[in-house]
Amino acid sequence: MSLGSKTLFVTGASRGIGLAIALRAARDGANIAIAAKTVKPDPRLPGTIFTAAEEIEKAGGKALPLACDIRDEQSVDKAVAETVAKFGGIDILVNNASAISLTGTLATPMKRYDLMHQINARGTFMVSQKCIPHLLKAANPHVLNLSPPLDFDVKWFANHPAYTLAKYGMSVFAWSMAAEFKDKGIAFNCLWPRTAIATSAIQNILGGDEGMKQCRKPEIMADAAHAIFTRPSRACTGNFFIDDEVLAAEGVTDFDKYAVSPGTKLMPDFFVPAPGARTVVGKA
Repeated sequence: MSLGSKTLFVTGASRGIGLAIALRAARDGANIAIAAKTVKPDPRLPGTIFTAAEEIEKAGGKALPLACDIRDEQSVDKAVAETVAKFGGIDILVNNASAISLTGTLATPMKRYDLMHQINARGTFMVSQKCIPHLLKAANPHVLNLSPPLDFDVKWFANHPAYTLAKYGMSVFAWSMAAEFKDKGIAFNCLWPRTAIATSAIQNILGGDEGMKQCRKPEIMADAAHAIFTRPSRACTGNFFIDDEVLAAEGVTDFDKYAVSPGTKLMPDFFVPAPGARTVVGKA
């Protein structure tokens, strides 16, 4: 299946994984609403909604750059309305926007706590809520939250409880909405990488240049997302997908092409359950 003529609403699509997912869909000829905050270049962060739009158009898609703060209800209402006005509807929602702070209880200012929960959990809930009326009219509607499996091993909470809870909030919403809207045919799934992904978060916060060498490229998440979006929504919902498992099921055997530095040992990502781990919900 192709995503040609499908309309995607992607939060945080000005860079990183969100942009990679948008570009993969654009190669099919999809319409992309780029809902993100960055309108002016930032020396610490590559890309704006306008540079993303240029890349999407060059890749073969149609782009709508939208200055959107997913913490603000009016901003989200306006972005969704503009998307529907331009493209006629919404087929796929990607809840990608996220904030991170890998800090313990005493080292997490409440301002940072609020930011993570407003963007990750509350933002995902609100954008989903605003898009669902339009997804209900789509032929094969999908919602994909870029959030992890619900593995409640305390090791994932001990060092950064505020961040973990904010990310797990995204996953809980996908899990619950999958059940809530199952009879309506909207698929709600989560996608998470097995390894660290080469993004600004790795470059600026977690690992620098050396850390980037231990990552896979965002394209692995983009290809996995594309595979999910082309599955029948009624038969593919309520899953907690891991990127390379999705692609292996599609017949992919060469994962070296996704490595930033092939042959370098890869950095495992947070929240990936150990084999046989007891999770709140089963893996996909």
